Order: sequence, then structure tokens, then C-alpha cells
Amino acid sequence: MIWTVELASYLDDAPWPATRDELLDYADRIGAPIEVLENLKEIEDSEEVFESIEDIWPDYPSDEEFFYNDDDDYN
Repeated sequence: MIWTVELASYLDDAPWPATRDELLDYADRIGAPIEVLENLKEIEDSEEVFESIEDIWPDYPSDEEFFYNDDDDYN
């Protein structure tokens, strides 16, 4: 299973909490790339309920990792 921020972003508005099958259905309905569907199909336990993308991809970058403080450059 290989996730990127771009692929994971397709699940931002998913109906969390959700099972693998619910996420597969959602990804299919929104037209997510095949890589998203393949990643979700690799999840073994189809009955497990996931609260967020972090449950699927523990290394998902947090919001604070996306921000860069420009003020530090001017000191």
C-alpha cells in the first residue's frame, strides 16, 4: 500500500468513521484514482471501522507540517 498526500486527499470528505467497504464505495462514487481503490482493497479487515485517514496511513502529515513560518527567514 503506497499512499501520497494527493491520494489520501481524496478521502478528506469521506463519511468518517467508515469501514473499508464504505470507503471503497465512497472512493468509487467520487471518481478517485485507481491507486486509491487499490490501496483500500489491500486493507485486510473489511469490518474494522476507521475514524480517519490516520488510522489507515499512520504517517499522514498533520496540518502543522504543511505550514512554513516565513517570519523565521526575516530575523
